[in-house]
Amino acid sequence: MSSGRETINHDPIKYWKSLVLPIIKATDILSLLIKATIAIFIAASISLIFFFAFTNQSFCFPEYQTIVRNFNNHRKVTTSHHISHQSNYEKTNISHILFGIGGSAKTWNQRRHYCELWWKPNITRGYVWLDERPPENETWPETSPSYIVSEDTSRFKYSCWYGSRSAIRIARIVKESFELGLDNVRWFVMGDDDTVFFAENLVSVLAKYDHNQMYYIGGNSESVEQDVIHSYTMAYGGGGFVISYPLAAELVRVLDGCIDRYHYFYGSDQKVQGCLTEIGVPISKELGFHQMDIRGDPYGLLAAHPLAPLVSLHHLDYVKPMFPTMTRSDSLVKLRGAYEVDPGRTLQHSFCYDLRRNWSVSVSWGYTVQLYPTLVTAKYLETALLTFQSWRTYRNEPFTFNTRPVSPDPCERPIVYFLDRVEMAEKGRTLTTYKRSKDESVKDCDRVDYAPALAIQSFNVSANQFNINLWNKAPRRQCCEIISGSDVVDGVIQLHIRGCSGFESVTPL
Repeated sequence: MSSGRETINHDPIKYWKSLVLPIIKATDILSLLIKATIAIFIAASISLIFFFAFTNQSFCFPEYQTIVRNFNNHRKVTTSHHISHQSNYEKTNISHILFGIGGSAKTWNQRRHYCELWWKPNITRGYVWLDERPPENETWPETSPSYIVSEDTSRFKYSCWYGSRSAIRIARIVKESFELGLDNVRWFVMGDDDTVFFAENLVSVLAKYDHNQMYYIGGNSESVEQDVIHSYTMAYGGGGFVISYPLAAELVRVLDGCIDRYHYFYGSDQKVQGCLTEIGVPISKELGFHQMDIRGDPYGLLAAHPLAPLVSLHHLDYVKPMFPTMTRSDSLVKLRGAYEVDPGRTLQHSFCYDLRRNWSVSVSWGYTVQLYPTLVTAKYLETALLTFQSWRTYRNEPFTFNTRPVSPDPCERPIVYFLDRVEMAEKGRTLTTYKRSKDESVKDCDRVDYAPALAIQSFNVSANQFNINLWNKAPRRQCCEIISGSDVVDGVIQLHIRGCSGFESVTPL
């Protein structure tokens, strides 16, 4: 006790500290530090949970596009990095597409009418890529896309004995298009100078896909012999193919090497697909891209169009005009007239039955109507009439879809009607009229029971304008009904196309 007092008396400050502050051991300090750390961690965790639960902000890794470089000339490429975060999630529209059209200075004036049918200046974006500058004494048409002369490709190998070195130049269009560094590009669309695109439907197709992913989209050839020779896994360039921006960024790094590796490949599309195989991206097939590798009359193919938006037509110089008594150009103008009124419904198939007369009707909207004076199944109606031959051998088979022969017996063939006019009615409804097409060289069926059908001169088809959002749902062919009643007035049958009810099916009872 005395010793303690002596210490206090000796150091008064220490005495007062002992009264105010408790004596804390080192182990107690460590325990307090641990407890404080745990408390801070729990409080921070709770704060983060509440922040993410109630904030509208999203956190993403930097997008692939923001770090892309042009590996050939070492300049930074202007990309969608410059687009606001909000606009990157904007629904895909025509401004997000850059077209690359393979052409030639010598043949552009003979083929440009195909492109000018669908090209809309100041709306569609893209270029015609030529092998050389057009003649200086010729003015480049304002109705055509602007042109760019492709880079020299003489340094590349090409050994396909039956092909053309132009395949190298055209294969590089996607690379040279990418290297232009244009803003706001989500999709690169490649096509030929005789490819007719249906741009609104192309937008509908691409809107289903995430443009931030690596996609390669297109269709095969219709002729099996072509697919066997070239590839079933290739998007054919004449029908057009689509490459998303991130995939194009990968492709441009390695394309030139692929061109030399696949020097023995025939076509540009084949070389591009070989390169995409090395990247590991397969084709996403869409049924609306039409290479049109057929000969003869395209009627059967178009009259039984698959349940998909019409996106493209190619090789139209190699088939008969789509409408009888019309030129190829006038036929396309007529089809596009219907398309402009209702893009999503163009060439879409619907079936009707008149059970009172035992008649079957097939409608390919905007193109044709077929009347069968018998009851036939939907499976039969959806199968294309074989009015054409294969691309290389001019044979009646094989194709990548089912066909049925055109019977030599006129009593077993449908009565055919072609589009006459199309118009918008009130409240977003369309009215199309189809008139009978009579081939004087073909004899009519002379059976008595066939006569009432031969008396039908035209069909009037009404429909609501097609809702393009239906392409984002499970596909289903729309239904059709005959609304003329028991009487046919002036040889005209009235039809109406509509969405099918939940439990409705087309069955010839």
